[in-house]
Amino acid sequence: MVTYIDQLDHLSPSQLTGFFVGWPQHPTPEQHLEILQASYRVWLAMDGNNCVGFINAISDSKYSAFIPMLEVRPDYHAQGIGSQLVQRMTQSLDHLYSVDAVCDPSVAAFYTKNGFTQLAGMAKRNYNRQGS
Repeated sequence: MVTYIDQLDHLSPSQLTGFFVGWPQHPTPEQHLEILQASYRVWLAMDGNNCVGFINAISDSKYSAFIPMLEVRPDYHAQGIGSQLVQRMTQSLDHLYSVDAVCDPSVAAFYTKNGFTQLAGMAKRNYNRQGS
């Protein structure tokens, strides 16, 4: 049974495996934990002691937030976990004016289904730093 928590207490890098499938470069589990620890808010989907999904947000805590990552392990896809993580995160950020996410076109419909509006945007990526 999947449960949802917003605390990183007792989370270890060994619980953060199986994510970033298909990424040419990605954070190590140790780097992944550091990213989550540095975030403004985090929600985890846990199946027992295994982290099977996560979402994080960075924020100024007053006006806006950005959701840089949402991942669900492939063996847990199509169970509503991603939607549940987005709903919990957006409720956690409801006191803010702006909550933004940048995503690949292939998942834009998922975010629309979960209350986001498609906007024009610009981004700069340093792909050679993706796994750092």
